[in-house]
Amino acid sequence: VLDSQYGMYVWPCAVVLAQYLWAHRGSLPGKRVLEIGAGVSLPGVLAAKCGAEVTLSDSEELPQCLQNCRRSCLLNHLPHVPVIGLTWGQLSPQLLALAPVDIILGSDVFFDPKDFEDILTTISFLLEKNPHAQFWTTYQVRSADWSIEALLCKWKLRSTHIPLHSFGADKEHLASSSLPGRHTIEMMIISLAKQGGT
Repeated sequence: VLDSQYGMYVWPCAVVLAQYLWAHRGSLPGKRVLEIGAGVSLPGVLAAKCGAEVTLSDSEELPQCLQNCRRSCLLNHLPHVPVIGLTWGQLSPQLLALAPVDIILGSDVFFDPKDFEDILTTISFLLEKNPHAQFWTTYQVRSADWSIEALLCKWKLRSTHIPLHSFGADKEHLASSSLPGRHTIEMMIISLAKQGGT
């Protein structure tokens, strides 16, 4: 989805994550959802349209991204969806003040390996506060040595791989990026390694 009027581009990962949300739309009404690194916010906007209580966030240091979040909400008749600045890896007042969440969304946030630890620090903090919450994330495999396994272990998190065909996202136009290199899109759900003391 390219909105040339506003210069907003939706990355393939966001489309795949939105497809997962759509496949699970029946479970979304009343769920408290936070999208991190939201940008154009396709997954968060869709979750809100499906009845979830959504908060959109992107880096405090990227006002243009926060503006894109607000613009997406207005274009989709969702003027009351809160948009907040959250910088990964920082225990900011906004992060500490967040209401409880059930689902955290992140599409293509695992883009630059130097950010991986900051992202998982933030996710770990949120999951510790909300032990039954899950982080639903899609990402593009950009290199053979791409791995967050060691970091998941460090932060006592576990990941479950979600096959794209299980929610109809294995179609060429959805999951295959037209970007150079034809990177593969994957999806996983990250949660606390030990939920509820089990």
